[in-house]
Amino acid sequence: MSSSTIAASNLNTKINTYQTSIAIVGCGFVADYYLKALPLHPELKLLGVMDRNSDRASKFATYHSISRVYNSLEELLADDNVEIVLNLTNPNSHYSVSKAALEAGKHVYSEKPLAMEMSQAEELVNIAEQKGLYLSSAPCSLLSETAQTVWKALRENQIGKVRLVYAEMDDGLVHRMPYKKWLSQSGIPWPYKDEFEVGCTLEHAGYYVTWLTAFFGPAETVSAFSSCLISDKQTDVPLDCNAPDFSVACIKFASGVVARLTCSIVAPHDHSLRIVGDDGILGIKDCWYYGAPVYIKRSINIGRKRLENIWKQNYPLVRKAPRLGYRGSQQMDFCRGVAEMAAAIIQERPSRLSARFSLHNNEIVLAINNSLETGSPYKLTSSFEPVEPMSWAK
Repeated sequence: MSSSTIAASNLNTKINTYQTSIAIVGCGFVADYYLKALPLHPELKLLGVMDRNSDRASKFATYHSISRVYNSLEELLADDNVEIVLNLTNPNSHYSVSKAALEAGKHVYSEKPLAMEMSQAEELVNIAEQKGLYLSSAPCSLLSETAQTVWKALRENQIGKVRLVYAEMDDGLVHRMPYKKWLSQSGIPWPYKDEFEVGCTLEHAGYYVTWLTAFFGPAETVSAFSSCLISDKQTDVPLDCNAPDFSVACIKFASGVVARLTCSIVAPHDHSLRIVGDDGILGIKDCWYYGAPVYIKRSINIGRKRLENIWKQNYPLVRKAPRLGYRGSQQMDFCRGVAEMAAAIIQERPSRLSARFSLHNNEIVLAINNSLETGSPYKLTSSFEPVEPMSWAK
């Protein structure tokens, strides 16, 4: 056995046996999804939780049998055993909580968006880099079996040169749904006021933006339009602002690929992806399912007639997706991004969801969302180093 093989084996043993200690800030609706996926990652050890609403934190901890509830953010950050802080707070608190954690010397994994303003996101990245800390932002669905399979098919040139991408993140008329009755597993209500005020673009565009930048590299320009089509979301409390409930963006990548991304909580549910190449179409039906089937459609020529998309075949997943043990509108391992960060720390390598990668994606999403005000093409200012596929998907 070669020395390099032995070294790799020793590193894998270390990763499998060492537990990275984490703590959660924010015990709201999304936190239950992280706890549901946590058993899939025994390498992550949850030390405790904290929420500005102490009663909510206590109920959450009791439900999930979490031994420690921190009384304040300061108390959590003072715990030397905490290595990674999971920032699951309201989007408007992401910047302040992440900044405090980084300044306390903690690695940070934040829910999306990284920050609500580009200057704030840049500041967080600069602090992380200056202190030699890891900083990543959700979503981590790029690490899913489905996304990694799509990426593998692209690397294998299965559909030839890619020209165009259509990506949809439409969720139907959410304000007509019984959203006031939606509860998380531990009984936390869906935060509809925050969701409507932040808007579907900042909440959901990242699910496909992260895939596209990983697949096709940094974006150059974003030409977008967004609008609030329905100002009255039938809430029982007034909204402080009307965020866009519809957006459409054309993203041009430095590689030459152009993508059209649509987000709304108005149009019928559609989470599909179609990547158009010279030799076929590569696609999926829903990016919120880590094991969603991947298909390829091809054209055939019959005499002088060309029949489009006549032959469809499934492209095998690189591996089987885990079962999360619940039903719902998604099947996502929310902890996979945290586990990727923990592995990167142990291996002393860049995280696949690096700070610069997260920053670039944050800039794209903000450009789409803010087109409500700008109404003009936006030229990207950030970039990132190429992302590596997962080892099991190469």
